[in-house]
Amino acid sequence: MTQENQHPNPEQENSPAQTPSEAVSEPAAIKTPEEEIAELNQKISELEDNFLRAKAEGENIRRRAVEDIAKAHKFAIESFAEHLVPVTDSLYAALGTQTGDAKAFKEGLEITLKQLLSAFDKGRMTEINPVVGDKFDPHHHQAIASVPSEQEANTVVSVLQRGYTVADRVLRPALVTVSAPK
Repeated sequence: MTQENQHPNPEQENSPAQTPSEAVSEPAAIKTPEEEIAELNQKISELEDNFLRAKAEGENIRRRAVEDIAKAHKFAIESFAEHLVPVTDSLYAALGTQTGDAKAFKEGLEITLKQLLSAFDKGRMTEINPVVGDKFDPHHHQAIASVPSEQEANTVVSVLQRGYTVADRVLRPALVTVSAPK
């Protein structure tokens, strides 16, 4: 072997083809501006397509949610109504009787009232029926009048009409009279 083969030329050591970073990776193919534009346009088309698909999916989700809410509003009372149908049947049966027995009629009304209260319970509807002497609660009671009384001020003196709640929300407050301070 000759010495020339053993020792590389110092000019070749510093040549750009011999740098370590370029020796590891292949030089990238140089693209023409037209090729780069075409590649970028393809990426834009893909992104636009992805965007339009995501937008359409979002619109479909929104539309289905609106339909579901509309159905929920439309049929929300359905289960409660199912519990009221037997009460209606009992009332029609009571009206259809020809007997004049007041005691039997009253018993029939009591049974029908129990059915109605059971339907209320199944529909998560509860009565607000304050007891005379209870403290006035503006969240559940509506004071119609205040009357002089021996009771402590702002206590229930009489209940004029029962109130109702549905799932802990006041549907109608109980109408009461309250005691006035003397």
